[in-house]
Amino acid sequence: MGFVDTVMAGRYGSSDLAAVALGSSVWLPIFLASQGLLMATTPMVAHLVGANRISATRQTLHQGLIVVVVLSLLAILTLHNCMPLLRAMDVNPTLAMTTNQYLQAISWGFPALLFYQLIRSYIEGFGKTRPAMMISILGLLCNIPLNYALIYGKFGFPELGGVGCGWATAAVMWIMCISTLLYLSRSSSFKSVSPFTDWKLPKQEPFKRFLLLGIPIGIALLIEVSMFSIIALLLADLGEVIIASHQITISFTGLIFMLPLSISMALTIRVGQQLGANQFDQARYSAITGFMITLCVATFSSSIMAIFATDIAKLYTAELSIIQIATTLITIAAIFQFSDAIQITCSGILRGYKDTATPLFLVFISYWVIGLPSGYLLGKTDLLVPKMGATGFWVGLLIGLTIGAILLFSRFQWKSRQSTPSSL
Repeated sequence: MGFVDTVMAGRYGSSDLAAVALGSSVWLPIFLASQGLLMATTPMVAHLVGANRISATRQTLHQGLIVVVVLSLLAILTLHNCMPLLRAMDVNPTLAMTTNQYLQAISWGFPALLFYQLIRSYIEGFGKTRPAMMISILGLLCNIPLNYALIYGKFGFPELGGVGCGWATAAVMWIMCISTLLYLSRSSSFKSVSPFTDWKLPKQEPFKRFLLLGIPIGIALLIEVSMFSIIALLLADLGEVIIASHQITISFTGLIFMLPLSISMALTIRVGQQLGANQFDQARYSAITGFMITLCVATFSSSIMAIFATDIAKLYTAELSIIQIATTLITIAAIFQFSDAIQITCSGILRGYKDTATPLFLVFISYWVIGLPSGYLLGKTDLLVPKMGATGFWVGLLIGLTIGAILLFSRFQWKSRQSTPSSL
């Protein structure tokens, strides 16, 4: 859906593409941090399913609903007050106004999006991933005509340009939320669980465990995605062409990133269920198998990006200046496909081990202490080499992701050898 938003906004105009890019740099970190916190649901439910304590999963879902309400209110409040941030970054006033309207539009879908993520994480804890796939396809099929109608002013709707992306996305969020709720309430697979019955106030210890597991996941995701977002904001003063080129690269790499991310999420479920059943050797075997699959995927995606970098850029825009810069950035992104795939796979495995605090520290060191400063030195200063602009920041990303992959893989090796029933 992000790919569709970027392509359709880019075809409407570079200014609207830049607005969607800047807006995404603001709302995506908020969403991913919130999603990360809710992702604690999956390993907690997976462990309970593996231990055959099915009825206990209801409590995890109910705890998550409280978190969803709080996070939704905070997100709406934040996204309605972003103009001071855009002004502080010296964004062009017209571009800032469009970006602000885009953020306000998308904010109304946040409660639905977070509720959807909670239910999805709960369902996936049972090892059922097909429902989320089908509902995501439904969302995509709805997103395309809604974008077309609201961006270009078709079927009697007003012509909103990039702001239309925000309203279309918000509508899709509600469609996906309602669909997921209907599935959970009507599916025969969950009738014995009765997930929406036996409501009780959350007990302190289980709720504390939920937060202690989820908060590091959320912060780790925030650290990673905010590195990309901060780069977009730091590039804002270099003009719409640079912003648009950066967004094109982010969009396509984000699309490709879904492949290792899906393997990572599957490993969280698989490893979590096996550890819940005290099958420690099988959990490690599943993890190693996941790494092998991930490396095959990374080899394929890296090759495609390196060979077809220019063609990929042309999918988004016909402006030659944007295509030239985006081609260079996509080529660099092709190189770090291996590092990115390995680090996200490790993160998913470690979530299955309920190990989130230490990975958070490792991610912070890799991205914010090493990656982002390296990118800034290369991109906006002459201390090491002449200013490289956006290219320097993407080289910094390559450095940070590589360090992160090495550290997280080392953590997995240690954790998988130390795990015992008492440690989980």
